[in-house]
Amino acid sequence: MTALVQRRCQHHADREAVARCPECQRFFCRECISEHDERILCTACLAKLAAPVAQRPRRFVGLSLAVLSVVAVVLIWFCFFVIGQALLAVPAAFHEGKVWQTEETE
Repeated sequence: MTALVQRRCQHHADREAVARCPECQRFFCRECISEHDERILCTACLAKLAAPVAQRPRRFVGLSLAVLSVVAVVLIWFCFFVIGQALLAVPAAFHEGKVWQTEETE
């Protein structure tokens, strides 16, 4: 491997290279490099890292919200149904207050 002193800047052929970008592996002079997060990067790689990440378009957001809403309504209905069935299973004597009375007091 050739020494760093013998290398030339990628953008300025008349200048010696002082660093190698760890991202693109090219050599650059002092004007073409920058420090970012304790790393020395070339301006092109720094621009790539600083660019906002494009978000994927959400295709089925409306459909998924509709499905979740239907599931929530069905789940709530099922809970009320189970509670209603449990209340129907309670004997009528409990509702009339006679369940705590013994047969002797009647």
